[in-house]
Amino acid sequence: MESLVWIGSIGIIIGLSILDFFLPSLRRTRTIPAKESLSWVIIWGVPALCFNIFIYFLYENNWFGWADLPSHTANGQQAVIQFFTGFLLEKSLSVDNIFAVTTIFLYLKVPLVEQDRMLQWSTLSVLGLRAGMIALGVVLIYRFHWMNYLFGWVLIMIAIKTLIIHQDKVIIGHNPLILLAMRFYPITDNFKGENFFSPIWGNQTITPFILAWGLIASSHLIFAFSSTLAAFVVSQDPFLVFTSNAFSLLGFRALYLTLKDYIDRLRYIKLGLVFIFAYLAIKIIFIQSYPIPNITSLAVISTILTFSILASIAVLPTDSHNKKPLFNDVAILAVLSYRQARKIVVLVSGTLVLLVGIAMIVLPGPAVVVIPIGLGILAIEFAWARRWLQKIRQTAGKIKQRIQG
Repeated sequence: MESLVWIGSIGIIIGLSILDFFLPSLRRTRTIPAKESLSWVIIWGVPALCFNIFIYFLYENNWFGWADLPSHTANGQQAVIQFFTGFLLEKSLSVDNIFAVTTIFLYLKVPLVEQDRMLQWSTLSVLGLRAGMIALGVVLIYRFHWMNYLFGWVLIMIAIKTLIIHQDKVIIGHNPLILLAMRFYPITDNFKGENFFSPIWGNQTITPFILAWGLIASSHLIFAFSSTLAAFVVSQDPFLVFTSNAFSLLGFRALYLTLKDYIDRLRYIKLGLVFIFAYLAIKIIFIQSYPIPNITSLAVISTILTFSILASIAVLPTDSHNKKPLFNDVAILAVLSYRQARKIVVLVSGTLVLLVGIAMIVLPGPAVVVIPIGLGILAIEFAWARRWLQKIRQTAGKIKQRIQG
């Protein structure tokens, strides 16, 4: 019965991937605005949330004898948290991949209309590669427990690399794939639609399309390595790791099209990824002796991402020609005014409490108490939260009067 769940889940992912592949073909003749791309990011998040509901009942009610298997030790609530944390983690790591993709497109001068098509092909090609990497990771972790220490060390190295190496310093022209291609075929600057080759004066030449596709696919593969390691920190259940990875990939093209014009404002998100990698490294190294609950990991990752986004909004981008490694950004963050830091802390803490309260509407918990607490925290700094809190108080007062009357 386990195979039926796997086959059905893979079938859903393949079906959604095909849908993602063909729907944008209706818009290939025009550039997709950022707002429309953002709507697609949200739309592609809906299937993941729906699938997470299925995961809850699959693990909680032991459908198909799923919970009896040794690799599925989580209950419904734990499985939901692991899937959502893995999904959120993969989405955040996708931002780092977007930096690399943007560099490739700028180097090869890829037209905007062609970028969407390249991302279609490269995203589809990397799905199978990620599945293979996850399968290998499962075998290594279950056979060799010391792999946790190796994974932790690699994550620390990735964090250091992200901190000290700026994406703009990477020279795409020295990429081995381009150097290898140039040994066999000349490269033309002209795009011929989706053609990989183009005859010029009787000679077969490589178009920039195949180079961009190959470079982006290799970029996906490199980042898949780091993201797979990170996913195993959150969950060592192969089903949850694979499905959270796969569903996070569905909206990658839309996420790129949304953020590509704001890439200079995302530098603090990369800095946030450094802290996320460092946290995950510590978590997996001490996973046997001092296990950290996944709900804590979800809170930590959400807090870091929120702080990084707010810092990117608060601090203006520097001159793109004078960019420095990310550890210089730490100094800039350190001198943020007390007022800005206070707003960020209030927004992060209040939002987390408010989200927990909203979740308690459908999950066990005192939502009526927690939601006003979250709004009360936000009301310290934000007028809109004070208005909402006042409305809740007025409504509660009216209800009290009716009960007493």
